[in-house]
Amino acid sequence: MNYIFVDTGAWYAMVDKKDPDHLASKKCYTAATLPFITTNFIFDEIITLLTKRLGWDTAYKFGMGLKSSNIATIVTVTLADEEKAWEIFTKYTDTGFSYTDCTSFAVMERLRINTAFTFDAHFKIMKLTVLPGE
Repeated sequence: MNYIFVDTGAWYAMVDKKDPDHLASKKCYTAATLPFITTNFIFDEIITLLTKRLGWDTAYKFGMGLKSSNIATIVTVTLADEEKAWEIFTKYTDTGFSYTDCTSFAVMERLRINTAFTFDAHFKIMKLTVLPGE
């Protein structure tokens, strides 16, 4: 089975109604035909971001929803993924990839996922299909 990888920015845009990508994220989420997958690193990023920008209650509600429902599968970044992520991070020195981006790319490679629900152009650099499209 294939999946759509969900990045931090897509999660955030779905939650924050004031985010400029909110409507596009909702539309993409509703139209998706494959199940969503994300990582524990992305979970950490989105909970931290929501806490800082929208408050603890919003972060808690979202986190509980993600952990206890069928919204997405959360996969754990393995040590092998981290080694691959470090390779990517040190290879692409001029891209501005965060280490979390690199762990996402490594997990996507391991799981053979080529589609990401994201608003981060870094995924295009890695020649991945990005939703929502242009």
